[in-house]
Amino acid sequence: MLDARLRPLIDPPLNAVGRKLASIGVTANGLTFTGLALGLAGAAAIALGHIGWGLALILANRMCDGLDGAVARVRGPSDLGGYFDIVADFAFYVSVPVGFGILSPANTLPALVLVASFVLTGVSFLAFAVIAAKRGDQTEAHGRKSFFYSTGLAEGAETIAVFIAMCLFPAWFAWMAYGYAALCVLTVFQRSLMARLAFRD
Repeated sequence: MLDARLRPLIDPPLNAVGRKLASIGVTANGLTFTGLALGLAGAAAIALGHIGWGLALILANRMCDGLDGAVARVRGPSDLGGYFDIVADFAFYVSVPVGFGILSPANTLPALVLVASFVLTGVSFLAFAVIAAKRGDQTEAHGRKSFFYSTGLAEGAETIAVFIAMCLFPAWFAWMAYGYAALCVLTVFQRSLMARLAFRD
């Protein structure tokens, strides 16, 4: 919901840094895998009770995620890079609630519910992208991407905001997990309605 609105604000500084990184040989895929390692380390830190470190590593992951796209725009995006990027994103998204689930037995059920909602949201997102590509549809609402990005209520910006809130207020994890899982399910219904309107033959 917020991703497309934030792009005009975050893209200029990211692109400036991306040009500098590309000029010294940094690759988009290198940043993608670095970001994934940082994100998974953040989830592990949360699982071990080091939530402050977890938050710092989550933010570092998001910085790498923004910069890999900026470098790709300089060097030229690739289909393989787009594949790695989306797989790394979902691996990171799932790892954070898993970390909280390991942290405390009381978090196990809400973490499972949140992970399940992420799976549903991801399936709806990727299914929409596949069919949109088959039909030749295009959009740059989320910037220049390797494949079609459909808009939803729960997107990257909202997910990171919730992760930050969970790290700042871990005692409220269960309520935030259930609440955001509900928003993810609403996103699936919203995207399904969009698909019904967009893919009607």
